Amino acid sequence: MQDDVVAVVEASAPRRWLALVMLVGLGGLLIYVALATPPTFFWQVFLIALGAASLWMAQGMYAATAGRVELTDSTLRSGTGEVIALVEDIEQIERGAFAFKPSNGFLIRTRTPAARAWRPGLWWRIGRRIGVGGVTPGSQTKFMAEMISAMIAERDGNLPH
Repeated sequence: MQDDVVAVVEASAPRRWLALVMLVGLGGLLIYVALATPPTFFWQVFLIALGAASLWMAQGMYAATAGRVELTDSTLRSGTGEVIALVEDIEQIERGAFAFKPSNGFLIRTRTPAARAWRPGLWWRIGRRIGVGGVTPGSQTKFMAEMISAMIAERDGNLPH
């Protein structure tokens, strides 16, 4: 069956709320500093813009981390059904300590580039690179990465005998 979910990655509640509190706190602190002790006009505008960006990112992370990433036999997709990558298109998976990957996550390289997308705290995609992880539990992302590796090995005929 093509739509059976093999693995799921969801944001853990404590990590999600800690990240949100930190982003909102940073945004609030930047705006407070800009208004309470106004530096030069340029720096005041800069601090307010940075604080607003932090609050905007917190709102985006709140919405994104309410979702999940699902792995099926044929696709890596979001919980809403948005296709992140096709399993047949995955070329390589990187999980090493020095890989440019999200926290507690992994990096996928695909054969063909796709449109940029970003779900803060859950996954991102830039061209041929896809990062999964962030405020997710390491156990879930490790299991998903191992399942993807097994699917790639099976597809390419590199299974151990």
